[in-house]
Amino acid sequence: MATLGFTQNDFRVFKIEGFSARMGEIHARIRPKLLRLSAELAPELSRRLSMDFHPHVARHARRTVNPPPETWAAFGPSPSGYKRYGYLALAISGVGVHARVVVKSEADHRPEMAGQIAIHSAALQKSLRGTRIARYDRWEADALPQESVADPQLFADLSDSLRMRTGGIDIGFGWSLSEAVRLDRAEVIDAFRELEPLYRILRSVI
Repeated sequence: MATLGFTQNDFRVFKIEGFSARMGEIHARIRPKLLRLSAELAPELSRRLSMDFHPHVARHARRTVNPPPETWAAFGPSPSGYKRYGYLALAISGVGVHARVVVKSEADHRPEMAGQIAIHSAALQKSLRGTRIARYDRWEADALPQESVADPQLFADLSDSLRMRTGGIDIGFGWSLSEAVRLDRAEVIDAFRELEPLYRILRSVI
């Protein structure tokens, strides 16, 4: 497979000060690449994971002052939007590229998702087989987040987070700047396949 097509200059966009200046460069340089990538990756994800995926690229419409530290393409179950559901995200930031499973605090059925994660904790741990994985829910976006082993405590924490009034999930894998410019699409698909058991559990409550 081909690379994702990101260059070092794309990552520098997230160092630009000022909302309008950074957003202008995101829309000019990065969003077109994410639109193309998401349209190409969605059918591949659907085929590999045996689920329908609809691509969406972040617009950051709610932001008016603080420029975003990253932007992303989301892959979810609905053609009309993604924030009401758990979704897969391919994100680009100033420190690299990231493949994640995300549930926003505004998503529907978060308590049911929490219950399913708790029920299937042992199966999730077995499927990830000690894989080192990173949590992005408190990420400062200034370096790749620290990875930890996918153990029972991790899934207990994810379940607890979803039960909180404003809680959610944001977890996955990251590639540094030097890795990201060489990253090919097959590696991204493989990362999403690693995350698929967790995503499938989140999707089961729809």
